[in-house]
Amino acid sequence: MADPSFPSKGRTDQVLVEEKGFARIVTLNRPRQLNALSAPMIQELFRLLTEYEEDPKVKLLIMKGKGRAFCAGGDVAAVVNSIAKDDWTVGGHFFWTEFTVNYIIATYSKPQVSILNGIVMGGGAGVSVHGRFRVATENSVFAMPETALGLFPDIGASFFLSRLPGYFGEYVGLTGARLDGAEMLACGLATHFVTSSKLGMLEEALVKADTSDHFAVCAIIDQFSQEVPVKEGSAFNRLEIIDKCFSKRTVEEIIQALEQEAESVAEEWIKAALQSLKKASPMSLKISLRSIREGRLQRVGTCLIREYRMICHVLRKEVSKDFFEGCRAILVDKDRNPKWEPSRLEQIDDQTVDRYFSKVDNWPDLKLPTRRNTPILSRSKL
Repeated sequence: MADPSFPSKGRTDQVLVEEKGFARIVTLNRPRQLNALSAPMIQELFRLLTEYEEDPKVKLLIMKGKGRAFCAGGDVAAVVNSIAKDDWTVGGHFFWTEFTVNYIIATYSKPQVSILNGIVMGGGAGVSVHGRFRVATENSVFAMPETALGLFPDIGASFFLSRLPGYFGEYVGLTGARLDGAEMLACGLATHFVTSSKLGMLEEALVKADTSDHFAVCAIIDQFSQEVPVKEGSAFNRLEIIDKCFSKRTVEEIIQALEQEAESVAEEWIKAALQSLKKASPMSLKISLRSIREGRLQRVGTCLIREYRMICHVLRKEVSKDFFEGCRAILVDKDRNPKWEPSRLEQIDDQTVDRYFSKVDNWPDLKLPTRRNTPILSRSKL
């Protein structure tokens, strides 16, 4: 069976590269699309990461986005358009290469510093959070909004969400809650917080350092970083409630527990969480919870291979068409009124959820490249 990865294509101006001494500055360059990852961008990142790792003249990789986003996710609209023409395999190729890039970043031997000065969602987390250094700012906005789209937190998110404090990852992954830079730092999604006014000086110091030593790079970022308190009303300050509710075995029990809390605790984040859970795709919530729970016990490569199976089942529309309905309601018609099928959590049994985790008929499992390094997140704040 053929390898579904993308064939190598020409370089794209959607990814810009600056060579500064031994550093390479990679800028995602689709500002009007909030730097959403297109197929050419993913292929170019694969090429650059592979080339730089083997090049002794490259010691450090800095990744950032042009405009007000680092990266708002993958270009799912393009995937959906291709599937509308009865070719789900285009999406299969897209995610194969994207997940491979995520794995390369998670096991990269050279330091990658991601400057998250803006929106970081979905696929944007995949090309940054798996890396060694993640620098948030006062402009950072992080979210995994997939359940509202009829999808699930993919790109290895079941690995890093399951390693956030307590059950905060279940909260973030199921509700699509938005986190600011301070919350990203507090929960470990970011390793540092640097105000945007200092980013130019940080970049200059990193370039001058001429080193690939992770401790030396960390010490440089430390010089510009600061501790920032999370806002008083932040859900992160209520981890005891989050753990109590989101540790429940099923989505139904999580919602029930939150409703009980809402009766005695009038806090905006509980109300918002309930609202999000009740509007999200029931199928997405079920498979997302199972995915994050399994991710707790798996390495990043295993998570990506499992998530690739899940995404293929979604693209093939074998169990549910919610992803396509979510894209219609939110991205195409923009009526924000998706008609989920099944429409209620209690209509979905465990056997139906199991189908998303089974091997895909007539399609290979994701084959990840052999790597010398262990996953970076296991050695970082997460």
